[in-house]
This record gives sequence, C-alpha cells and structure tokens, in this order.
Amino acid sequence: MEEFYRIRRLPPYVFEQVNRAKAAARNAGADIIDLGMGNPDLPAPAHVIEKLQDTIGKPRTDRYSASKGIPGLRRAQAGYYARRFGVKLNPDTQVVTTLGSKEGFANVAQAITAPGDVVLVPNPSYPIHAFGFLMAGGVIRSVPSDPTPLFFEALERAVMHSIPKPIAVVVCYPANPTAYTADLDFYKDLIAFAKKHSLLVLSDLAYAEVYFDDNPPPSILQVPGAFDVAVEFTSMSKTYSMPGWRIGFAVGNERVIAALGRVKSYLDYGAFTPVQVAATAARNGPDDCIREMRETYKRRRDVLVESFGRAGWEIPAPRASMFAWALLPEPFRTLGSVEFSTLLVEKADLAVAPGSGFGEHGEGFVRIALVENEQRIRQAARNLRRFLETGPEKLHNVVPLAKRR
Repeated sequence: MEEFYRIRRLPPYVFEQVNRAKAAARNAGADIIDLGMGNPDLPAPAHVIEKLQDTIGKPRTDRYSASKGIPGLRRAQAGYYARRFGVKLNPDTQVVTTLGSKEGFANVAQAITAPGDVVLVPNPSYPIHAFGFLMAGGVIRSVPSDPTPLFFEALERAVMHSIPKPIAVVVCYPANPTAYTADLDFYKDLIAFAKKHSLLVLSDLAYAEVYFDDNPPPSILQVPGAFDVAVEFTSMSKTYSMPGWRIGFAVGNERVIAALGRVKSYLDYGAFTPVQVAATAARNGPDDCIREMRETYKRRRDVLVESFGRAGWEIPAPRASMFAWALLPEPFRTLGSVEFSTLLVEKADLAVAPGSGFGEHGEGFVRIALVENEQRIRQAARNLRRFLETGPEKLHNVVPLAKRR
C-alpha cells in the first residue's frame, strides 16, 4: 500500500541501523557504553523534585492545565531572560511554554508554513529543524551550520534564487550536533539580513547554559529590534537535567508566539500542572545546580578528548553543548558514518551517533554525547584503542578501509 503523504516526506531513520546493532549486542550480553543519544544522565535538582512531590495530589492539580503554560511559569521564564540576557519579555504575549523545545519547533512550523514555503535550515542540524517544516508541507534549503561569512553568502544565494522567496531561517548555537558557537555580532548581522529580506528567524538556544570557556552564549533577542522578526526556543532538559519532564519555551515576536499558542490550544492542554510548578521552582531557584552541571560536562569533555586522543582518535574539544563533533578516524573514512558507528557497537561496545543522521553534510563525522561518567568514558577509550589497533587489519577483507600511510 502507498504510504501516507506526510510519511513519504520523511526519509528512513538513519539511526535505526545503529540502534539494531545496540539491541543485538545487548541481547548477547555486551555492556554497551552509549554516547549516542543526547539524553542527560544527571539527576534533576533536589529542590525541583521536592516541589514536584509537594504539589502532586493537591486540589485542582490533576485537572487540565493551560496549553500556553501556567502564568507563574511564564513569569519565571521572563525573569530568567531578564537576569541572564538583560532581555525584557511580556509573559502574557511573548512567552509560551512548550512540551520541550522540539514540540515548540514542530508546532511553530505548523503555525507559519504554507505548502511549498521555503525555509533555510543549517546542514548538519538537529533533525526537527528541517523535518518540522517538511511535515508541515514546507521545502528546505540547506545553509552552512558554522557562523562564518559563508553562512551569509549562502543566505544571499538562497534569497536570490529560491522560488518562492524563503519565509524563515533557522539557527542553533551552541549547535547540535556540531557544538559551534555564535557571538552577538553574528546575531546583529543576522537580524539585519532578516529585516532586509522579510525573514523570520527561529533560534534554538537549548544549550544556553552548557558552555565551558566563561563566555556565556548570547540570546538573539539581545539584538535591538530582534523582536520584530525573531523567536527563540529554550529547554529545561539540559539546563536542569529534566529531559523526560518535557518542558521548554518559545519567546519573542508576538505574532509568531500568538500563532503558536493558537495551534497548541487545539492540540494539548499543557504539561501536567505539578511538573510546571516544579519547573517554575527550577527557573526561580538557585543556580548552583546549573554550575555543577556545567562543571560535570566540562570534566567529561576533558576526559573524552584526552583519553580518546591517547587511543588514537583526535576529538576537537567543544566550547559548548554536551556533544563533541568528530571526523571519522582516517582508516575508516571510506566507510561512511553509519557503517563506522555500527562497527563501533559490534567491535568496541561503544555507541555514537552517525553524522549523516543530521543531514548530508554530516557525513564523515559522528556526534559523541557526554552522557556517561568519566570512568565509563575512559573504559570507552580503552575499548576504542583495542579496536583502532586491530580493526584495520582484521576488517580489510570485510569492509573497504583506507590504506594506512
């Protein structure tokens, strides 16, 4: 039978081959060190869990909530933006609580996209940045992920040659998967470009608090006039290690926020009220837990770079995010990222995310998530070293490997 229209627009799931290899290895008793999915392993802050426990079962908390988020949580998000970025938000008209930033992106796409609308999306990038618009009937044109002059050259070409003219551009810094970062000057140029060409800017700032060089990532809304064209998405998942709680935010341009709120009003009643109350306590509470999270990821990053380097795989040290983005080791570059990632599972009990899952320009790379403790990362490096020392010789008759120089 023919697939449904929207399903036809979704390609095969690139990560499925690696997932099958992980499942098979675990069923055979292997201890797989999984650095593939960006799923924080740290506990949520104690004061947030206590607030959740205190709220559950209280009168009215089991009822339907508000699809745009309870007022206290929206005020807390506005307070966070004021403290962290010096940005003033109206919690009633410029803030919507989402079921994670992923849901927010998908429903903004539904809200603003007409069939055939062109959207400019980084490649490689987090899949929802492209597929949210594809599912909404839009058309994707790729632009580079790194915030360099090449990015703006690609935007110029896209605006000049795309028919119809693009309606929006997506950016994500600190970037998933590449860990690139952008400064305020980049955002100033982007806002000026967007205004000149009547584009909306959708900024994914999910990793705002995961940085390692004492240079906090800025918000695009710090740029004067950004509210005219920009909406920004943030998440509780990484900042407070609350991925399963599904709390995020969209803030910024009132027209887009209103459209998102209207779409959501037809789709959901918001997150469970006690979860929103606990998320409010997180946003209004102490920042110690955020600093501890940041220090933990920095230690893991340093161990990853040092131990994998000694094992024979040079990993560039990310300045931000919970990911490292690495070229395949030289002998394996002819394989492709999916095949190499599958081999790592089967031969080294190590899982990473193949770069091609983030777009065609991610081929030749893998994404490594800092979601295991330092001891497990060192064990992964030991497994990796044995594989790299013997793999090219053992596998040359099985898979096409590059010759050693």
